Amino acid sequence: MIYFDTVSKVYNDGRAPALLDVSFQVAPHEFVSIVGHSGAGKTTLLKMIIAEDRPTSGTVYFESLDVHSIPKVKLPHYRRKIGTVFQDFKLLSHLTAYENIAFAMEANGRSDAEIAENVPEALALVDLEDKAWNFPHELSGGEKQRVAIARAIVNQPDIVVADEPTGNLDPIATYEVVQILRKINDLGTTVIMTTHNKGVIDELGRRVITMDEGRLVRDDESGKYIL
Repeated sequence: MIYFDTVSKVYNDGRAPALLDVSFQVAPHEFVSIVGHSGAGKTTLLKMIIAEDRPTSGTVYFESLDVHSIPKVKLPHYRRKIGTVFQDFKLLSHLTAYENIAFAMEANGRSDAEIAENVPEALALVDLEDKAWNFPHELSGGEKQRVAIARAIVNQPDIVVADEPTGNLDPIATYEVVQILRKINDLGTTVIMTTHNKGVIDELGRRVITMDEGRLVRDDESGKYIL
C-alpha cells in the first residue's frame, strides 16, 4: 500500500538530513509504529505520506501512485484516503465534538444524510456518544484525542496516520487511545503511528520501525521499543 523507495530529505538550512535512503513498505491492514529520538525523521516520514513535504530524492508510492507527482488540484482527493491524528488534537474550539467530526465530512462534500448516519457511528466507535454536544474545552485530553480519531476515520480512509497521538495524555487516556487505534486496525484500516512511548510499543507487540538520524535502523515484525 505504502512504499518508500530510497527516500532522502535534505533541507536548505544547514540542518542534518531529515531522511537518508529510507526504504520500506506497509501492507494493507498493518499496524506499524515508527519510533526514534526527537529529530530522527519520524514526522518527516508522515509528512511524505500525506504529501505535505517532498523528498529531495527517491519516491513515495501509495499503491502504484507516485504521491509527489499528484497535481496540486488533485491532492485533496488523494488525502481523503488518509485520516490524520495530531498530538495537539487540532479541534475547532467553537464547534462541539459532533460538529468537529461533521465538519470533516462536509469538507469532503458528504450529504446531510451521510453525516447524520456516520457521525454517531464514529462517536460510538470511540465511546463518546454521551459527549457529542460538548465543546473541546469541556473535554479531557483523552476525550479530545478520541474526538480527533473519530474525525480522522469518519470518511472511512484507507490509512490512519497518527503523529504522537498519546504524547500529551496520562497513562489511562493513553491506554484508551491505543485500544481505539487497535480496534480501528482490527476493522481493516491501516494504521501508521509515531510515538516515544515505550509502554505503548511493548503492549502492542506489532511491527516497529526504528529511525535514527534520518536512517531506518531496525524493522521488527513483532517488535519492542529498542533504542
